[in-house]
Amino acid sequence: METKSIICSTCHCKMKHYDTVERIVRRKNHITVRIRIERCRCPKCGSIHRHIPDYLYPYKQYEADIIDGVVEGLIDSLTLGFEDYPSEMTMKRWKRSIHKK
Repeated sequence: METKSIICSTCHCKMKHYDTVERIVRRKNHITVRIRIERCRCPKCGSIHRHIPDYLYPYKQYEADIIDGVVEGLIDSLTLGFEDYPSEMTMKRWKRSIHKK
């Protein structure tokens, strides 16, 4: 199974399917699902990259819409469905990391 659209960011060679890994995704209303993320290996330099869907950010468990909503001020600890999820500290960390960029 060869991946067509993933190009190695190191040497710009076409990546090949390597394996899949499981990832936890946290959604609104405390819904947690597990998805499979494809990993690809570069045949030239050997580096491995994960093909992350558009609705997720790298290294984050929460969906991008939730993170964006918190950063834009649309979601806070009083928003229905998000009262205690994500935590106040997590939301503050997301806001701080966006302001640093």
